[in-house]
Amino acid sequence: MRRRIYWLLPDLASARRTMNDLLLARISESHIHFVARENADMSGLHAANLLQTSDVLRSAQAGLVIGGLTGATVGVLAAMFFPIAGESGWAALRAVTEMPQWGIKDVVAAFDSPQWGMAGVIAMLGGVLGAWSSSMIGVSTPSNRLRRFEGAIEQGQLLLMVDVPRSRVEEIEELLQTSHPEAHFEGVEPDVPAFP
Repeated sequence: MRRRIYWLLPDLASARRTMNDLLLARISESHIHFVARENADMSGLHAANLLQTSDVLRSAQAGLVIGGLTGATVGVLAAMFFPIAGESGWAALRAVTEMPQWGIKDVVAAFDSPQWGMAGVIAMLGGVLGAWSSSMIGVSTPSNRLRRFEGAIEQGQLLLMVDVPRSRVEEIEELLQTSHPEAHFEGVEPDVPAFP
């Protein structure tokens, strides 16, 4: 499990020196991410990608849940009232409950028709459509995790995000504190998202 350490650096030269120190401390480049204001020179730095700077993942997750629930509701309603073949789901359930003695096998048999399979398909399609449409919105929305750094970034500072194993958090913090007094420690995120 990794933890993400946040640092604000005053300028590009400081950011380059910090990245070199992290590479010498055996932190791979794929775990070092820099965020700067729009059109800033970041040559020699590993820039954070879209997944790290936008709200695309959180939006896609919310869209998946909302779209899946909406699709499931529409699918169940369609199965209950609009038959694909034979009688509707509502009629099949009503016929079972009107039997003098009915059991679980009768209820299962009432659900064993094509419209109930279609209800599942509609639920999955709703989830996929919800995740896709929400992720399109999330791409253009700045990350909630980085919102507190927007002012400093707009003033020209660079945000450094370093993903390190739990056992090395204190070591890396101490390294950056001693070798880069111009940098400002901004905290540790307890759990780094598995992706990104």
